[in-house]
Amino acid sequence: MVRLKIFSGRWGKSLSEEICQKLGVTIGKSSTVKFKNGNSFVKIEENVRDMDCFLIHCIGENVNDDVMEMLIMVDALRRASAKRITVVVPYFFYARSDKKDQPRISITARLLADLLEAAGIDRVLTMDLHSEQIMGFFKKPVDQVSGLSVLCQYFADKNLENLVVVAPDAGGAKRARTFSWALDAGLAIIDKKRIGNEDKTVSSGIIGDVRDKTAIIIDDEIDTGGSIVNSIEMLLEAGAKEVYAACTHPVFSATAVEKMQGCKATEVVVTNSVPIRKDYDEKKIVVLTVADVLSKSINSIHSGTSVSSVLDKYKY
Repeated sequence: MVRLKIFSGRWGKSLSEEICQKLGVTIGKSSTVKFKNGNSFVKIEENVRDMDCFLIHCIGENVNDDVMEMLIMVDALRRASAKRITVVVPYFFYARSDKKDQPRISITARLLADLLEAAGIDRVLTMDLHSEQIMGFFKKPVDQVSGLSVLCQYFADKNLENLVVVAPDAGGAKRARTFSWALDAGLAIIDKKRIGNEDKTVSSGIIGDVRDKTAIIIDDEIDTGGSIVNSIEMLLEAGAKEVYAACTHPVFSATAVEKMQGCKATEVVVTNSVPIRKDYDEKKIVVLTVADVLSKSINSIHSGTSVSSVLDKYKY
């Protein structure tokens, strides 16, 4: 580990420190300043020449500021003669903008991939992409690991009976099906349609049997929370005994934390891939750590061993 350096953006320091503790290294020294004119300034405060550098970057209160900080940190590491730079983005910025589904719009996820490569990255490590085609936007290697294994283990340990795993929409059916196999549970899908660019959806029905069952809604992320709250209420109205909601990425924008705490789910189970930026009820919102799977993946990349062998241990 003598040639390994791990740095963190302003957000996600807690996750970065957990990862460093598991790897037996100290977090790299850097400083970020936001000037009054809105410009960001980043300085790497230690020698990184010929080092294998990993930059762990989570989203915070302003995604555009976070993107710029990440790009500037990559550029600073490259200009400081780092041997290799791997960006670790547990939640990939602009992941939903992965296709041109309306006239005259940007495929922003592809644009971000181009910007990262222009800044000087050598590799990307991420978690549970909203769409796996994003990996193809990069010319550099991309490793995708999953936080769903952590969620699956949590529910397996609870020994819940008469389970049904629910996909919140047809697009999440594959994820929910795999989750249901791991828990030996049934499968249901909510028929949902998103309304244009608005943060709301219309649900028209449930495909599958949920009556008198314990339902687990599984998704890759929860953003404003409106859709998941509607899904919870639909399941309860359809006769579900109780409902759990789970996702890898708790984006929790706007009033999502309040919605999650006030919803009728027994628990909302998430990971720390995105730091929750408000106080929350720990009995209602359960946060699991993904530091173990990320630290093992970083170790594999650094040592030149197979990342897929790490992933085999986290299959659910």
